[in-house]
Amino acid sequence: MKIEENRTYSQVKIGDTAQVTRLCTVDDLYAFASASGDHNPLHLAAYDGDGDGRPEAVAPALWPAGLVAAVIGNILPGAGTQTRRADLSFHAPVLAGEELTAFVSVVEKREDGDLTLSAEVRRIGDEALILSGTVQVTPPTQHLTFDSVEVPGLIVQRHQHFDALLEMAQPLDAMPTAVVAPEEPNSLGGALLARANSIITPILVGDPAKITAAAAELGADLAGVEIVAAQSHDVATHIAVDLVVEGKARMLMKGHLHTDVLLRAALRREKGLRTGRRLSHVFVMDVPGMSRPIMVTDAAVNIAPDLETKADIVQNAIHLAHSIGIDMPKVGVLSAVETINPHMPSSVDAALLSKMAERGQITGGIVDGPLAMDNAVDLNAARTKGITSEVAGVADILVVPNIEAGNMVAKQLTYISHAEAAGVVVGAAAPIILTSRADDDASRLASCAVAALHALANKDKIHG
Repeated sequence: MKIEENRTYSQVKIGDTAQVTRLCTVDDLYAFASASGDHNPLHLAAYDGDGDGRPEAVAPALWPAGLVAAVIGNILPGAGTQTRRADLSFHAPVLAGEELTAFVSVVEKREDGDLTLSAEVRRIGDEALILSGTVQVTPPTQHLTFDSVEVPGLIVQRHQHFDALLEMAQPLDAMPTAVVAPEEPNSLGGALLARANSIITPILVGDPAKITAAAAELGADLAGVEIVAAQSHDVATHIAVDLVVEGKARMLMKGHLHTDVLLRAALRREKGLRTGRRLSHVFVMDVPGMSRPIMVTDAAVNIAPDLETKADIVQNAIHLAHSIGIDMPKVGVLSAVETINPHMPSSVDAALLSKMAERGQITGGIVDGPLAMDNAVDLNAARTKGITSEVAGVADILVVPNIEAGNMVAKQLTYISHAEAAGVVVGAAAPIILTSRADDDASRLASCAVAALHALANKDKIHG
């Protein structure tokens, strides 16, 4: 615990100085907007103020002024100080990503017991003057030495990684997608939302009466949307797979039906979507506070995968990572421990998968395991345990031992860490979008964007 000390009027001398340095981040500006209520899009990278086509996040003027307040409240004169008057001029804008230093100096000890302080904020690098002026303060009346107050860190609950995925998918032509049994509002709404955002062109396969009723409940217009009639879910899945095989659709999207019904049709031996690898499910998760998206696999398809299946699961996830712009994904194979325990099969499988990657049986990524959850995603945890690895602490992909573990990891990230999750089945000749009734709009759009990017990256698997 750091020891802090303030200064009373008698302890302050003219000419005393203090300073703090702080990096301005986009998350700082979101936190400021939340606390102040100032939601000016100029400050949130949502407004192109200079017309160059690139929206910048410009800090509110009171953000650098807050750095001056930090020097005054924490150092000079320190705890117990009250600000009476501030006369500040702002000379240059501050952009997210810039580092600033705030300087405070005592220029006058007033007869009324107050102090006049000069204040300056400069940008590190070119020393540009950002702010200057004076501040009148009443110093603390008691000299105190105390443990510094530990302010809890803030995690800004925004989903920048999904924003980036949607931006990657935006220039693409809308991907023709066979949507199977979108016969209730949630499943139909997700497809129509992705259509409105030009990510997919849906072909609705199912009971026309139920689809029309779902649209009416949503207040949605189906004009221009193709509907292919199918009177049962089993028939609908086979029609949808036929559309992909014939080149009329590039992706499948699950509607209001059981996943296994859809997958059975996708895996049919005659004119199915088999590729020689096992199908597996991947959650691409945008976890607030994480510097990268986290992929979790397999949490929905393979119940208790053996080593051969896990190798396919790893390879499928690596290929999906490539599709969304991760050139050399780091794969952490999870167990309860980071050492091999013959009585814990998941630790043995993890070690074997790591060795398979070393020998070229798994390609395109860096695979390491066994790793426990903490030292897979947290660099400090990995260092504390003395783990030397290119993956430990910075894993992009988390490979779980079985479906129960994957389900728990994904739902904990979603409901405790407030992550958004995009769900896609990979390993088939076309991506299969899996959404659930609990998904919100961001998850549905991101699922379609991830699948579209993967379909584009693998366009030659069916159609040469």
